[in-house]
This record gives sequence, structure tokens and C-alpha cells, in this order.
Amino acid sequence: MKGLLILMSLFFLPHARAQTDVTQIQQEINTSVWKPFQEAFETLDAKALNELYANQVLRVTPNGIDTENSFKAANVKRFNSFLEEGTSIFLDFWFDSRHTNETTSYEVGFYRIRAAKDNSTTNSYGQFHIVLKRIKGQWKITQDWDTTTIKGSPISAEDFAKRQPMAF
Repeated sequence: MKGLLILMSLFFLPHARAQTDVTQIQQEINTSVWKPFQEAFETLDAKALNELYANQVLRVTPNGIDTENSFKAANVKRFNSFLEEGTSIFLDFWFDSRHTNETTSYEVGFYRIRAAKDNSTTNSYGQFHIVLKRIKGQWKITQDWDTTTIKGSPISAEDFAKRQPMAF
């Protein structure tokens, strides 16, 4: 019996440690990427947002594939437009799945963007697939894909309401 307990300990301890390591890495990603991402989005700070991305990024949207980082200039233009119009932006999101190791994390989730202007609010919903890589000790977004539909149907408030948004 004692031998069985030792054998089971040897099997389960590395798995428990690996899970702890993954949890710690994901917390590091939350602190170094997702919290600043949300803050940059909500303060309309395109420079801070763009700094969270790697130098080489694959960005995919319903409008096509961007391998030239033109989305970064579009972020600046879009955020400046919101500032000029007096639009406030609020970003909420949650993760459906996260697969993480020491150097890479693949993260899938849902987002809601609320745009508020002149006492009216518009909500937009979508799903994202993000790949992060640890580059020179820092986590950076290297792939960013999102969509506003699943199986041809628009992502809705009901889809987003399936989980609570992240809180930092």
C-alpha cells in the first residue's frame, strides 16, 4: 500500500506543478497583456495598445488578412476618431479556453465593445482567437483573429452572457 501511494505521488505531483505553472503564466499574461489591453482600449490609447503586439503579427478579420501590421495604423485612426467624436469605449471579455506553456499561449474568448456617445450606447460582440509568444522575456500578441459570427449567425448579447467578464 505504501508503495502504491509513493507511485501515485510520483505520477500526480508533476501534473499538479505543471498546472500551477500554467496558472501562474496565465496570471502573468493577464497582468502584462490583458489588463493593459483593456486599459489602452478604454482610454483610446492606440500607442499603448499597439505596443502589446509583436513586430510581426498575423491579423485576421472578416475583412481579410493583414501581415503588414496595417491594423496598427488603423487602431490610431479609429481611436482618434472616437476621441474627436466624444465616444467612450468600454471593453469586456472572457476566455472560453486557454492553452499555455512557457513560451506560447493560445487563447479563445468572447468580447463586448460598448460605444457610448450622447446618451446612447451601442454594443458589438465577437469571438477572438489570440496567440501570444514570450519574446525577449515579454508576452506579445503574435496572431489576432476575430469574428462577429459563428456558423453564419451574429454573436449576440446572449452568447456573451454565458460567462462573466474578466475582472482585473
